[in-house]
Amino acid sequence: MQMTLQFLGAAREVTGSCHLVTVAGKHLLLDCGLIQGGKADELRNHEPFVFDPQTIVAVVLSHAHIDHSGRLPLLVKAGFDGPIYTHKATAELCAIMLKDAAMLQVRDTERTNKKRAKHDLAPLEPLFTVEDAEQAISQFVSLEYGQVTRVIPHVDICLSDAGHILGSALVELWLGEGKSQKKIVFSGDLGRAGMPILQNPTLVDTADLVLMESTYGNRFHRSWTDTLAELKDIFAKTVNESQGNILLPAFSVGRAQELLYLFHLYAKEWDLGRWKICLDSPMAIEATRVYVNNYPLMDEDFKRFTRQHPGQHPLLSNVEFIQTTEESIALNEVHKGLIIIAGSGMCNGGRIRSHLEHNLWRSECDVIICGFQALGTPGRALVDGAKELTIHGNSVNVAAKLHTVGGLSAHADQAELLRWYRHFEEQPPLVLVHGEPEAQQGLVAVMNQDPKTKPKALAIATRGDMLDLTALPKLVWVTA
Repeated sequence: MQMTLQFLGAAREVTGSCHLVTVAGKHLLLDCGLIQGGKADELRNHEPFVFDPQTIVAVVLSHAHIDHSGRLPLLVKAGFDGPIYTHKATAELCAIMLKDAAMLQVRDTERTNKKRAKHDLAPLEPLFTVEDAEQAISQFVSLEYGQVTRVIPHVDICLSDAGHILGSALVELWLGEGKSQKKIVFSGDLGRAGMPILQNPTLVDTADLVLMESTYGNRFHRSWTDTLAELKDIFAKTVNESQGNILLPAFSVGRAQELLYLFHLYAKEWDLGRWKICLDSPMAIEATRVYVNNYPLMDEDFKRFTRQHPGQHPLLSNVEFIQTTEESIALNEVHKGLIIIAGSGMCNGGRIRSHLEHNLWRSECDVIICGFQALGTPGRALVDGAKELTIHGNSVNVAAKLHTVGGLSAHADQAELLRWYRHFEEQPPLVLVHGEPEAQQGLVAVMNQDPKTKPKALAIATRGDMLDLTALPKLVWVTA
């Protein structure tokens, strides 16, 4: 029986997760994410799929982040009409995120077309519309963790908690039948043990092939204890010295809720009572409500805290939700005393850009970077020491104090990736995805030094590579 795996996205890069599984002539996608980064990267989203979307029988989605789910409306627009299997919380979050992504596509295209009209250029179409997103959402099939499901002939899957964001899943896939059956484990995005709100990533015992993310394959995050001390120090200084505002660019799903929880837990210790905390993101507000409604999925500390403080939900207790555009604009008239959490997390869209435009040039303000910043994004430029940013066509000097807090990352670091892989029996073959080359090479070097983490076979996926799964445990590459 023919069985292949082709890597179509998040190969030697972090965004655009997409992998094509073929079994007995039937095609299944693992993820279908947007490519994010600079303009050249994002233009790749407009390129046709390298496969016929009408031949895809089903999609399995690891989690809701746009770099994993964001091309689903485009896939549907191009003719895919099959089921999209994912965890039920991911389905709820995607109902919010995909519509928001569609509205951004339409809005950005309208803005571009106004400029094109001035030069007598033909108008462009958005990548996808709200209607495309709604159609994709209607094709979701919600699953629970631990539920074994046949998704296409000769392919069963089971989702387990990946501990990355609410509903995030690692995927176990059983391909084929009988003695020739192969088990593939796709990590999705792996979270970190001991982080707030979520359960720890699930450990898996067996696999014939592991497909593992490597975002921070050459990095070590600060411990959670050190990260809390770092945040306490930042807020102690800003509370006592700052005459400005504090901006936190944050991913609307995951990071925003984590920050709200921390601000609740440590409001007194960090002396936040004198500050007005604003969540300025309609999508993050909706996502927060999904988190609240999925209380049983949280870790034991979160559930215990909530039970002990009835009526004081830790994600809702000391924050003001900023819903309308008018309310958001009004924040720009307040020159001090605000803590503003807003998307996008990489500063390449959303309301955070307006707040940066009004605060970045002010030396009395602070910007806290607390998530991964892809190459080519404004957030990455800030981390790399940019002296100015172009925002809404204007050049804005960078005078605010910049703090990069890597310990808040929702991705496993090198040690945590090694620990997760080490749990597999007999070091199964491993292919690294979802990482930049430097991070991946660093991880490979360390894995090869330790007999406990040295795989039987190891490769870094390149976009377009196709693997013959019937040849496992050898990694045999075939012509696409």
